[in-house]
Parts: sequence; structure tokens; C-alpha cells
Amino acid sequence: MTGGPAAGGRTPGGAPAGLTQGSRTRGGIGESTLRPDGTLKVTGEFAYASDLWHEDMLWGHTLRSPHAHARIRSVDVAEALATPGVYAVLTHDDLPAATRYGLELQDTPVLADGVVRHHGEPVALVAADHPETARRAAAKIRVAYEELPVVTDEASATAPGAPVLHPGRTDGHAAHVPHPNIVHRQPVRRGDVAAAKARAAAVVTGEYEVGMQDQAFLGPESGLAVPAEDGGVDLYIATQWLHADLRQIAPVLGLPEDKVRMTLSGVGGAFGGREDLSMQAHACLLALRTGRPVKMVYNRFESFFGHVHRHPARLRYEHGADRDGRLLYVTARIVLDGGAYASSSPAVVGNAASLSVGPYECPNVDVEALALYTNNPPCGAMRGFGAVQACFAYEAQMDRLAAELGLDPVEFRRRNAMSQGSVMPTGQVVDSPAPVAELLRRVKAMPMPPERQWETAGGGPDLRALPGGVANTTHGEGVVRGVGYAVGIKNVGFSEGFDDYSTARVRLEYAGGEAVATVHTAMAEVGQGGVTVHAQIARTELGVSRVTIHPADTRVGSAGSTSASRQTYVTGGAVRHACATVRERVLALGRTKFGTYHPAWATAELLLEDGKVVTDGGEVLAALADVLEGGEPVEAEAEWRHRPTEPFDLRTGQGTGHVQYSFAAHRAVVEVDTELGLVKVVELACAQDVGKALNPLSVTGQIQGGSTQGLGLAVMEEIAVDPVTGKVRNPSFTDYLIPTILDTPAMPVDVLELADPHAPYGLRGVGEAPTLSSTPAVVAAIRQATGLALRRVPVRPEHLTGG
Repeated sequence: MTGGPAAGGRTPGGAPAGLTQGSRTRGGIGESTLRPDGTLKVTGEFAYASDLWHEDMLWGHTLRSPHAHARIRSVDVAEALATPGVYAVLTHDDLPAATRYGLELQDTPVLADGVVRHHGEPVALVAADHPETARRAAAKIRVAYEELPVVTDEASATAPGAPVLHPGRTDGHAAHVPHPNIVHRQPVRRGDVAAAKARAAAVVTGEYEVGMQDQAFLGPESGLAVPAEDGGVDLYIATQWLHADLRQIAPVLGLPEDKVRMTLSGVGGAFGGREDLSMQAHACLLALRTGRPVKMVYNRFESFFGHVHRHPARLRYEHGADRDGRLLYVTARIVLDGGAYASSSPAVVGNAASLSVGPYECPNVDVEALALYTNNPPCGAMRGFGAVQACFAYEAQMDRLAAELGLDPVEFRRRNAMSQGSVMPTGQVVDSPAPVAELLRRVKAMPMPPERQWETAGGGPDLRALPGGVANTTHGEGVVRGVGYAVGIKNVGFSEGFDDYSTARVRLEYAGGEAVATVHTAMAEVGQGGVTVHAQIARTELGVSRVTIHPADTRVGSAGSTSASRQTYVTGGAVRHACATVRERVLALGRTKFGTYHPAWATAELLLEDGKVVTDGGEVLAALADVLEGGEPVEAEAEWRHRPTEPFDLRTGQGTGHVQYSFAAHRAVVEVDTELGLVKVVELACAQDVGKALNPLSVTGQIQGGSTQGLGLAVMEEIAVDPVTGKVRNPSFTDYLIPTILDTPAMPVDVLELADPHAPYGLRGVGEAPTLSSTPAVVAAIRQATGLALRRVPVRPEHLTGG
């Protein structure tokens, strides 16, 4: 990077040379310490990946397919190459090495390889000296397409004679699916469903549908690739998983991994949408071809095509219970639309199948979950990861079954709630707290918001509190209130035998008259607050006040993905372990330097008690400074793994597939104008067990953020795909609606802390569980207000008015 840091004194890592937390403040585990990047972000000073700059950089642009399924007959780049200011145009034929990549299956072309399989698939790349020049040149590329039949749903994907989208599959998943257009299939079978059906006093059957949701992160995909003198490349990128990107990119470039150096740049949200590659390989290819740095930044339109989305789903459930309100059996068939390429669909299927019954005890289960290849946009990871779709369906079923039995819906759930020691449908024993009944009790006991809260002292309505808001469509007439409940279960961490680990490097040194710690991991800070928690861990374990978080890059071992609610658990565990090693080495230095009875050494020994600092810190700081002064820094690198999991059996679904479970319960209060089909979510209360709140303020923020995303799925968010052509109809925030502050209700949160004995500090992943139960709670409340079945989300005005 010539000229030192990026423009404005910022580094490609997104902050001034690392983030320093506090000065002589305690700020350890259990405290609501403020985020070190918070002020920079709210004042607009934080450098996101789209702010990266290099003095002689070029701009990259992607030409995308206008068709969902077509054969490429020819590509003519001559006119584009002749455009003044254009330095390179690349197509599939120009790729130097591997031509495909993928998180689980290498089925995704770097550039279309003679066939395009979804609307917006990358076909060619352009590098030019100005972004508008690159766009104009891309428009001059002449591509001759022959349109092919489009596969958009299960019927068209598996019909006799259906086009096979990935012929000749040889991956391990292919042997276990009944049709080549099925990416993966996972059954879960336990007990004797047939016998249970004969005993059931109440049975309900329902078919449900979940629309395609976008992660809708605020910062579009962006990055800067800089060619290096050694023939390699340095990539500054907004991503969720640096090392997974590296593993996929290096073969495409034909380079060893040590010549592809990656540094995390400022990330403006992720929610699963940055787990797959977008423009990482493209920027590097253009940089290596031109010998110039290349920056790529998607606009919002491109971003809708540049990342995967939440799988839309069709689900059919049947629940049976006895006269006492005990579940006897559940059968389900869950069909997820994976779109054109696999992404993480096999793992999403595993989650949907294994969590398909919800947080309830049920002795007899017969479930089938599968994901399809279609010509719809590719789908993969999104917050909740397969459990969201299942939760919407099974919670609707629980409400219907409670009504059939004449039971209160919360009481019915509590009668069937799992607890520690319960057995999952996969045969796995839940061996940590599972306070499902208590969470339901707590959320139901929360005070209700006042009726007719839109009325003001002056007599006129506050439009902001009414359905339709400031559109002034209703003044309270025809508005009906409804209340709904839901509870969900989500796994934490990677599952099914994945080697889920993280690496951390911690250094302790003498600087400025005191001991200072530096924490270096490859964890992607995407807004979840990991940089805050890692500093808290270092303060707790080492007794220091000043902690610097080194920018994340691939010069340290993998931290895995910032997903699956795993980073505090796994990377936090690695930071803690590395700190413990540093602590032991410092104490050994103290023995050598001072001897056992020296006062400084005696004070430093306090660090050993219970593996953490047990004083107010001042004496420990002085002792550490005495030990470290005049010496070399003390450093340790550690890997940390949670206990192992195992793959689910592909015939029965049995297996210890998950490492930990998290639980959240919601109560939604809504008001509906039944004549106009308008909904106002008045309150969305949540009770959640977090094991241990390492940073209570951050925990509350995660719960409220996840709840808001679930609210969006309930009443507004959906990518509309034409069922005939497979084309996306609404790739913009004008037509794809997400909740704003005016749509976000009051969100009281009740945090329960029941420690998981297997986890660092007893913590439990937080961010995903509230995304599950918020959606069905909101829809349950709308059902109560309207009396309508509402078996599809998002709920639209026409669903409420019969239009």
C-alpha cells in the first residue's frame, strides 16, 4: 500500500491501526463496556471497505446475466476493450486456474462457464480508471444468449424431463438424494409415528410458506485488491470468514495460500450474506491481470444479486396430541429452495431437519428436509440458518393444536417444553440448561402495553402509533389488538462433525509505564461486538487496563466464520486460553526475576487464583509492569475447540450433531386495521437465556436486533422472484422493504443467565435465537386480531383484506 495508510489516516482494517479499549478502566467480563468503534461509526468517521483508496487504483465492474437460465453462444469484448480508460476485460476463458468455488460444494463458477443458471450471474469483468467508465464498457460487451427452460420450484425441478442444472455431480451428497436437482436431503426418524397416530385425541395439519428474505446489510459488498512484488496479492475485504475466502480464492488465482494475504476491512453488517464469495476473486483476478490495485464496490442493485439470501420454504406439518395436551407425534416435510448453487444449503437442511420439532418433547417424529437446485437466486446462510423457517411452521401448529384442545397456547407449550435432560428428535441429550417453560412464564408475566396508546392528551391521535403511521390512513376506527406467543430453539456453533475451532494470539508488553495487551485474531467484526468482548476477556484474564485489538487478517490462524452465534464462544475461548498461557509465562518470569518472596511476585501470584484477576487491578498492574519492564513482550498463540459433534445419520437423522442450544421466547402485541390490512407491532417482548452476559448492553442489542429482523420477515421483507422467468422483481430498498425506526416497537428484554458448564464463562450464543421466535409471535398476534389462518410470511395487506 503506497503512501502509508488509506486516505484520511485510516488503515484498510477499518480503524486507526487497531482499536484501543479504554485507559485504566476495569471493563472486564460482565460489564457493559462501550464499543471502541461505536463513536467512529455514529459520527461517520469509521472507514468501511467502500472507503478504501489507493492512489493508482483501477475500478472493477461485473457484467451480469439478464436471464435466469440460458446458454452463452458467444461473448464479444472487443468494443469494451477499445473503450478509453479500460485496462482489462475478463471472461471465463481468461481464468488462470480453478474455475469453480463453493463453501461446501465447488459448484459455483467464478464467471459463467457457458451456461448461466440465475438472474444476475457474473459473466464478465471490466477494470477501468473510473467506475463509470467500467460500467459503460461492461454495457458494450456483446453476449449472445439462448434461453433455456427455467426451474423455479419443486414441481418443475423434479418433473420428468426437467433440466438437470448440475449434471454429473460427483460430490458425497449426490448419492443420498432421489433427484439430481436436490442438493441435499436429511430425514429424522424416531419412535413409532403410526402407533402414536392411533392414540391421538387431537390432530392438526397445516401447509406453510416462507418467502425469500435478504440480509439487507447496510454496507454493500466492497474490497480492494493490491498486487504484490512477490507475485501474490493483498486483499482488503469486508467478509465474515477470512480463511474460508482464502481457501476458495487461492486455487482460482493459481497461487499458494501464503501469497494471498487478506485483511478485514470495515464491515457494514453481514447476517450470513458475506459467508460466500462475492467480488473477492474478481478483484484479485483484475489486479493480477493489470498489475494495478483494483477496487470493487457494489451498488445496492448489484448487492441484491451479489450475495445469497434466506431460503424460501414450503413446509407441511402434522401434529398429534393426547387429551392431556401432551405431544404424541410430529411429521413434517420441509422443502427449501437453494437456488442455482449449493452454498451452505446442505448445512441449512441439517439444521431445519434436526430442529424441526422445536423446543418440545415429542417421542415420535418423522421428518424429511431437503434443498433444491433451481434457477432462482442462490440461497445460503442467514441469521437463524434453517431454524427460522421451521419455527414459523411448528409454532403455528402449536397454536392450532392448543385451540383444538381448548388450552391456553402458553400453557400448552409449557406442558411440552423440553428441559435439561430432554432428548432431541436426533437422539441427542440436552445436557445444559434448557429453561423453555421459564422463558414462556417470564415473557407472559411482563406488563402489557396500554390499550389505545395512540390517543393523546389533546384528543387527537398520534399517527405514529397507529397502523399506517404518518400516512394518515386511519385514526383508530376498525383497529383491533392481538397478542401472540412463540418460542424457538437454535443451535450454536458449526455442527455435524465440522472441526469448529478458533485461533488467538495474545501479547503482553511494557509500554507507557504499564502492562499493555494486544489481541490478534482473524475474527470478522461485522457489528456484533466481538472487539469489545475480546478486550473484556483480556482485561479479566490478565488484569490489564489497556487492550488493543489488532486488525483481523490471515497472518494469524483461522477464527472461523462470524456466524452461528459462535464467535464469543469459540474465538472468545481461544482468547481466554491464549491469555492463560501468557499469564503463566509472565508468572514464570516473575519467579526468575524476583524470587518467590519479592512483594511484586507475591502480588502477581494473585493472577493464578481461579484463573482470573481477583483484585481491583491496581496492584496487579504494578506487579505486571515490574515483571515486564525492560524485557521482551510475552506472547502466546492458542487454538480452542469445543467438544466434538458428529454427522447425522443420512437414513435416520440420529446423531450428536450440535454442540449447544439457545432458546428465546417472544410475546408480540399488534394492532391491525382489519379494513385496510395495515399492521402496527406495538411491542415485541423477549425473554432469553444467554448463559452468561459477558457484556449486558451488547446482549440486549443483539436480542433487539434479531427480533427486528424477525419482525421484518413477518410483515414486510421478501425478494419477489417471477415464478415464470426466475427474474428478481425488486432489487432495491425502494421495493424491498425493511423495518425502520418507525416500524420498530417497544422491545423489553428479560435476560436469564443459566450457565452452560461446557462453555467459556458459561456463555450461550445470543444473536440468532430471537430471530426465530419473533416472526411466529407477530403472526400469531395478527391471527388473534383478525381470525385469519395466515400460513405465509411475510403477511401482506391483501392477506388481511381478502384482496
